[in-house]
Amino acid sequence: MMLIEETTVPSSALPVAQMKNHMRLGSGFSDDGLQDQVLESFLRAAVAAIEARTGKILIEREFSWTLTAWRDGQCQPLPIAPVNAITSVMLITTNGEETFADGDAWYLVPDNQRPSLRAVGSSLPTCPTNGSIRIGMMAGFGPEWGDLPADLSQAVMMLAAHYYEYRHDAAHGRVSLPFGVSALIERYRTVRMFMGGRI
Repeated sequence: MMLIEETTVPSSALPVAQMKNHMRLGSGFSDDGLQDQVLESFLRAAVAAIEARTGKILIEREFSWTLTAWRDGQCQPLPIAPVNAITSVMLITTNGEETFADGDAWYLVPDNQRPSLRAVGSSLPTCPTNGSIRIGMMAGFGPEWGDLPADLSQAVMMLAAHYYEYRHDAAHGRVSLPFGVSALIERYRTVRMFMGGRI
């Protein structure tokens, strides 16, 4: 299975000005924009870290997910949330030939924790022998920063500020998130069940 981010978060969607206010950086100086690129890079890093920990996509963008078999012939859970639209289901043969699956054969079941692709009839489109399936999707809370839940927005700000404050820290091995960030994102983390146990 391979998840690919087809489009990136646009710079216009990142709250650089809010970040400056959050960090109480000075304003009204001739070099006001000097830190903008640095702050944007830390905001992107914080967004990526929180998305990785929660499985939730913060700013809406396109993804494609390739798999070699359905987990269940009638319902396939998707690896990220929230998914707003399935843009395509492509069947790919071993020699690379691609065919769009019949759009009437499946539908999206929206869910903030575990959205899924469900069969209209008895089963989802058949995967080609030794081939693969590529699902295109639009995922995220929305295209603008204001579409995020307030707690996730605050978690990103706090984590980006943490990255900024410790940008010159040479100590390695600190992999845990700051406690405040972990507390804010905890309810968004997905508990996955597999073979009767949690993963």
